[in-house]
Amino acid sequence: DNETGNHIMRTQRYVERLARHLQPHPRFAPLLSEDYIKLLFKSAPLHDIGKVGIPDHILLKPGPLTAEEFETMKQHTSLGYEAITRAETSLGTEVDFLRIAKEIALSHNEKWNGSGYPKGLRGDEIPVSARLMAIADVYDALVSRRVYKSAMTHAQAAEIIVAGKGQHFDPDVCDAFIAVQLATPIATSDTDFGKEKAPGVSARCLIFLPNLVGAIGFEPTTPTMSRWCSNQLSYAPTNDSKPLL
Repeated sequence: DNETGNHIMRTQRYVERLARHLQPHPRFAPLLSEDYIKLLFKSAPLHDIGKVGIPDHILLKPGPLTAEEFETMKQHTSLGYEAITRAETSLGTEVDFLRIAKEIALSHNEKWNGSGYPKGLRGDEIPVSARLMAIADVYDALVSRRVYKSAMTHAQAAEIIVAGKGQHFDPDVCDAFIAVQLATPIATSDTDFGKEKAPGVSARCLIFLPNLVGAIGFEPTTPTMSRWCSNQLSYAPTNDSKPLL
């Protein structure tokens, strides 16, 4: 599933660009150090790891989800958090980028006004890492073709992001999105990201990736895990990897 890999690469880059733009902002400067942004970049590809625990007939459904199916889909946030937590426990030590990965996996579907899931967090209760991913994830979903929808144009997607300011998204992060997309065009085509291999999940993460998926209860032979893992391995870091944006 090339789209999964492309989504990982794009959202990872979007999050990095938003974070760098917000570095001098008084609200974010104490957190967004260079070291933190590097950890954020490594962590971002794990935001949807919990989806390996969601049945394919829901993930790949070519149409709207029923209310019951959507409740199942929402579980991917908790599944991802629990999987990363168990994998970290199995290592016997805390790993900095996994701490951020847990925040993103659990909270990237929270909304600024408290109407998101899984916990209904509001405003600054939502971790900064998850607030950044919220915009990156929604934007990429809007401009990407899926089995159940066609792709929007950048202009259409940007209009929806702006409309979500202060409702779905942190107002300052939304302003950063506006500034970044005006300063430098944001790539929306899969081919824009397919010409080079970008650094994805860190090498250390790949070592215990089977533990992450095993923590959810999947066997290595399941099609869902194989597809997800193959995408992670495809975007492992290489010495000659170059930034795309």
